[in-house]
Amino acid sequence: MQARDFSDQPYVPLPEHSHILRGMAVIAIAGMVLFSLSMLIADFAVPDHDWVSDTISDLGAGRYEFIVDAGIYSYSAALIACAVGAAHAHLGGRGWTTGIYGLILAGLIVFLVGARDEYGDSDSEGVVIHTYLVWGLWVLFSVVPWAMSAGAGVVSRRLELTCKAVTVLWLPLAPVFFFMPDNIDGLYERGLGALTFVFVAAIALTFLGRAKAIDA
Repeated sequence: MQARDFSDQPYVPLPEHSHILRGMAVIAIAGMVLFSLSMLIADFAVPDHDWVSDTISDLGAGRYEFIVDAGIYSYSAALIACAVGAAHAHLGGRGWTTGIYGLILAGLIVFLVGARDEYGDSDSEGVVIHTYLVWGLWVLFSVVPWAMSAGAGVVSRRLELTCKAVTVLWLPLAPVFFFMPDNIDGLYERGLGALTFVFVAAIALTFLGRAKAIDA
């Protein structure tokens, strides 16, 4: 049987599906909620833990590491969901495309942070890549929110400004974490994590706004 030749057929772009965008938005929001819950549960479960002075990494090592790891993996899924939704509804420009690849890489890095378990236990055996992963996240969240801001602006000017604000704050504030006193670095780290949540929430709201426009 001879295969049909479709080379002379006009290109017809595939339609966007609102249910996919809503689904990815739900996964993104759920990932943040589960991560937050895992931190809260670990704060109470881990003996002698101080959430102001002890970092999330301290919670991710030892007997109760599975609690934090579950939250980390949930947030990784949230970032991947943002990439999938952004690829499905491409809101234009190279910046949005850059954001798609950046979100995929950020999701992978967050997953590796949880999977490698190279923190909180003074592990120095083998190839320790935790610090490199953290710096990778600094680069990505310095670039991706701004890169995707114009696309978010297609849905809402407020969402565009939110994405830009995340980059403006993250770029100078994130590296300061490495120089914070040990008695407050846990609180500072949680603040940085919340800043990334703002961006993910903005992208999730962008998907929901786009889905509403598709159904209108």
